[in-house]
Amino acid sequence: MTTVSADAPAKVNLFLRVLSQERSGYHGIETLFCRIDLADRLSATMTETGHATIETSADLGPPADNLAVRAAELVLKATGRRFGVALALDKQIPVSAGLGGGSADAAAALRLVNQLAGNAIPESELLHFASRVGADVPFLLSGASLALGWGRGERLLRLPPLPKAPALLLCPAVGIRTVDAYRWVDEARTGITRGALALELESLTSWSDVARMAGNGFESPVFGRVPQVRAGFEALASTRPILCRMSGSGSTLFAIYRTARDRDDAKMMLGKKHGRTIATETA
Repeated sequence: MTTVSADAPAKVNLFLRVLSQERSGYHGIETLFCRIDLADRLSATMTETGHATIETSADLGPPADNLAVRAAELVLKATGRRFGVALALDKQIPVSAGLGGGSADAAAALRLVNQLAGNAIPESELLHFASRVGADVPFLLSGASLALGWGRGERLLRLPPLPKAPALLLCPAVGIRTVDAYRWVDEARTGITRGALALELESLTSWSDVARMAGNGFESPVFGRVPQVRAGFEALASTRPILCRMSGSGSTLFAIYRTARDRDDAKMMLGKKHGRTIATETA
């Protein structure tokens, strides 16, 4: 088999707490990851170059900085560069939106290139590679629908999935760089924030329970600096969802609804005033 393909689904953060910056320069987090049906499509074709390339119609910056390319290179190096791969990406997940699009592509690249290598790399080592590429990659590689993540997102506790639910994404016409969002959080802090699990895991069995505990530490700093995101959140929250939050460091906002009709009514109500809307479902 010389070409393999896979979907690369996005995620939202139902809960996200940003801890203080570590000596390494990274911040610790506590988060509740939830996979959604919105996905990119990635194909990997075996070549003779020994290296990874990528082709996509989306503007994703230099190929060397692309997370899927970096992930593929880790597998190629670990397997002795016996072959190369040409990646082809059909981009559906908005970029710089807090949905883990680049991480989803990286997770898919790890799986596909390892598949081309005859699954030479065991699962435990593949997850280690994922943690080296990015904070969301281990969750998106795991295939879990719902998981608690902490550390830098690489430590995971897989949880029973919640019932599949209609979801609506609102993508304001502004991107937020993750590095800026973390800086804004630090500037707003008055002291050191340490880890202490803020979720009641035994209660995460229904969407109403999740709504009671949902939150995102990036929201206040982002809303204070990016009025378009605040306005979008207020508009989305007014459509009476079960819960409404910002995902990751933004700028995408998401809402969970009781029925598909409620979601579709909300999509119609919002129109295009606050940005692009995408109807999807939780996994």
